[in-house]
Amino acid sequence: MVLVVGVVLLIVLPGARLAGAVVLLIGIVMLVPPFVAYRTTELGVTNKRVIVKMGLIRRRTLELLLRQVEAISVDQSLSGRLLGFGSITLTGTGVREDFHRVRDPLELRRRIQGQVA
Repeated sequence: MVLVVGVVLLIVLPGARLAGAVVLLIGIVMLVPPFVAYRTTELGVTNKRVIVKMGLIRRRTLELLLRQVEAISVDQSLSGRLLGFGSITLTGTGVREDFHRVRDPLELRRRIQGQVA
């Protein structure tokens, strides 16, 4: 949204070019953390476990045995459906983990369910 406002200020109001450039720069800076999280997330499904690794500097890892997976929940907004990302919640024995901005969460759920079956 911030990017759109910046572009509108640059195009529609020629007298507000500096303000438009500043707003556009702020929008670009706001996109960096989600982009880094998106690019540094690794998801894997083996015949025994689900492995999720997230983060560049601060690494977060989850290894959940398939036999412990009780529920898999997928949440996608309209923009997530259009752009192919969403949130996934893995619930297992004593564990509930939420992962946001996961690339193709429906495919990940399908793979996990395929290994469990």
